[in-house]
Amino acid sequence: MTRNNTVPQALPPTILSYAKDLANICSLAGLACSLLAIYFSILGIYYAAMIGMVWAVAFDWADGLVARKMKGRTADERTFGGQLDSLIDIVNYGVAPSVLLLSYGKYEPLFLIAAFIMISASALRLSYFNTFGFSGGSKYTGLALDNNGIILVFIFLFESLFSAGVFAITLCVSGLVLAALNVSRLKTPKLSTKPLHVYMLTMYTVAITVVYGWKLL
Repeated sequence: MTRNNTVPQALPPTILSYAKDLANICSLAGLACSLLAIYFSILGIYYAAMIGMVWAVAFDWADGLVARKMKGRTADERTFGGQLDSLIDIVNYGVAPSVLLLSYGKYEPLFLIAAFIMISASALRLSYFNTFGFSGGSKYTGLALDNNGIILVFIFLFESLFSAGVFAITLCVSGLVLAALNVSRLKTPKLSTKPLHVYMLTMYTVAITVVYGWKLL
């Protein structure tokens, strides 16, 4: 008679247990901001959409800072946080800008093609780095996706200077250029890891919120 000496394996944590992680809370807050940006883009309330987009970047940077300062995180918690951040990034910097472009372009087929290219570039970039990781050092290969939100929100400040048709083309070209830079071999600095850049983004986020909030009044 044989005895089964197999040690029972511990059950994995529940999905919702990761929602208590402060860094993941920041990531989900950024996702909420992007959802609001998408919502207001569809409604045509673009200034509110800009506020949502810039706060999505702020929370994205915050989750990295919080994660690096948290002690005692397990390898599984770090892996889960990285995967969550990556999945949310495609919404923040791929889907939200694409919906903005589609809405502003009155859902014309030309803008649908451009939106697909923008989302595809985001997906390709994230998949590449999820597979091969970062090479280290102080620079990224290609333009980091968070720059898409920062730059597009800035470009939209000049929307009132152009006709709707001209600015729609400007927005389209800007999105395509950013998509090309996202998947390029251009070396760009890692901005989110330096305290000075974080402070600058904080001031930028507050300033953008004030400007677009004033425009909404």
